[in-house]
Amino acid sequence: MTSRSLLRLTVAGVAAAAGLAAAAHPAAAAPTASAKPQPIPIRLLTVNDFHGNLETPSGSSGRIVDETGVTVQSAGGAAHLATAIKQNSIKGRTDVVAAGDLIGASPLVSAAFHDEPTVQVLGALGLDVSSVGNHEFDEGLPELLRLQKGGCHPTDGCSPAGRWKGAQFDYIGANVVDDDGRNALPPIAIRVVNGVRIGYIGLVTKTTPSIVTPASVAGLTFQDEVEAGNRAAAWLKRRGVNAMVALVHEGDSVAANQSPDACPLTTGVGRTIASKLSADVDLVVMGHSHQAYVCTTTDPAGNTRYFTQGSSFGRVLTQIDFQVDRRTKDVIRSSVTADNKVVAVDGPANAGLAITKYAADPKIESLVAYWKTAVATKANAPVGKITADISNVVPAGGSGETALGDVIADAQLAAAKSGGGNADVALMNPGGVRTLLTYAGSAAGEGDGVVTYGEAFAVQPFNNLLQAVTLTGAQLKTVLEQQFTGGPNEQAFTKILQPSSNLTYSYDASAAWGSRISDLKIGGVPVTDAQPVRVAANNFLISGGDAFAEFTKGTDLWTWNGGFDVDAFTAYLTANSPVAPPALNRITKIG
Repeated sequence: MTSRSLLRLTVAGVAAAAGLAAAAHPAAAAPTASAKPQPIPIRLLTVNDFHGNLETPSGSSGRIVDETGVTVQSAGGAAHLATAIKQNSIKGRTDVVAAGDLIGASPLVSAAFHDEPTVQVLGALGLDVSSVGNHEFDEGLPELLRLQKGGCHPTDGCSPAGRWKGAQFDYIGANVVDDDGRNALPPIAIRVVNGVRIGYIGLVTKTTPSIVTPASVAGLTFQDEVEAGNRAAAWLKRRGVNAMVALVHEGDSVAANQSPDACPLTTGVGRTIASKLSADVDLVVMGHSHQAYVCTTTDPAGNTRYFTQGSSFGRVLTQIDFQVDRRTKDVIRSSVTADNKVVAVDGPANAGLAITKYAADPKIESLVAYWKTAVATKANAPVGKITADISNVVPAGGSGETALGDVIADAQLAAAKSGGGNADVALMNPGGVRTLLTYAGSAAGEGDGVVTYGEAFAVQPFNNLLQAVTLTGAQLKTVLEQQFTGGPNEQAFTKILQPSSNLTYSYDASAAWGSRISDLKIGGVPVTDAQPVRVAANNFLISGGDAFAEFTKGTDLWTWNGGFDVDAFTAYLTANSPVAPPALNRITKIG
């Protein structure tokens, strides 16, 4: 536990003791000797996968279905989330906790300053403790520790706000260990809420090394979530902490357009963790899959246990209420209730909807405005034009290609050719294309069809490097086979890489793994197994990210010196304006 946690524990303990003393004042009605002690009420408010969305996200990222089946057109963002937290908190008996990915893959307003704005704002709206998520490691453990403890960035220096003072909440991760087997982060946090000690266990998906650039997690091991969680639970138990909550950055997918309070799970990794964690763990708060659900399962002792997730980007605030037995100081499982509250914006987009709406909190709105002003000149600079919306969504029945993914692959090929990488083709991972480019102008006033740097950055917010390696034709085919489940280093689900315009092929998803790819061509010429192919991609893919292990066999590594991948994207938009959505004819689906 960090010194900040210890300090909070001490302060909270004193406050709780003072509250108990006040309750025992002679003026208060004293219970009779035979009266059964009343249980102690506790409320948790939880969030996950905020990803630096200080402003309310736009388009589909800001929409969500509420409990009544109504599609809320605008939800989330820091200022509205702050109001939701205030209105649903009960003084003296509420903790605000999170399940990771609060930062990383963030909009420019946060990412430009290494997510200091988001960490500052989350502290201001009352966050107490969070598990780490995989994106907390995007810039490596030293940078995460800097955000926790304070100090200016070692390369970029201090932000416009001055020397960074550190987070007002604690990051925890029980299953993250270093090469010596020691915890790289505090595994737990203990807080006193309404006079009761609550133990929080932080856990992050064990798949983190495959979904974060390997250099960022070098020297770290991400242990099995259940095994590490159970060790932490035993540690808490030995120290007399009986009320336990696991904050787990892993979760399940759900069926579309369901109530956020339903449990229509379509995968099971989250439920498995929630079922197998020690019976001493009373509640499981999840993240990672950006879904909203309220579910129950049975723990190893046969008790009912809730596990929940609250969407992403601040669109949902999960409220969990429970009671603690005064004698055992443990959660009374039958008292637990959970409710996913949609953080609907009180504004024109939601006019006429009969839903609870939240106005913007003035203090948080002011903080966000400060950072928007600080980044405005860079964010609003035009970088190119487009002729229509360029989408990152696969059309119904499509092969997996998206128009925007194809454009980015073309941009990377252009940069890798002109910059000295001698690339023949380029491939882009679909998960790195975070949003679409819209033709309509924004409130910044740049005009229809104009793409600003901020809009381009929202598409590619990871600041990955552009690299190239040489693969054989056979190895390139294996990379494409690794898009599908069923083979070595198999994907958790199909991930179709976005190809540059000169790379074409067909696939049959019903064929056996290893024989799904056919008719592989570069510039219309069939690729032979032995021929060398220079392939450009971001360093995430080149280093084997997203389970594309065959990339690591590449030779003659080259790194572009023109900046990050987003800079290759903006350079392409500038050089080729206006850019039209390309035809989706590079990949042919035949089964």
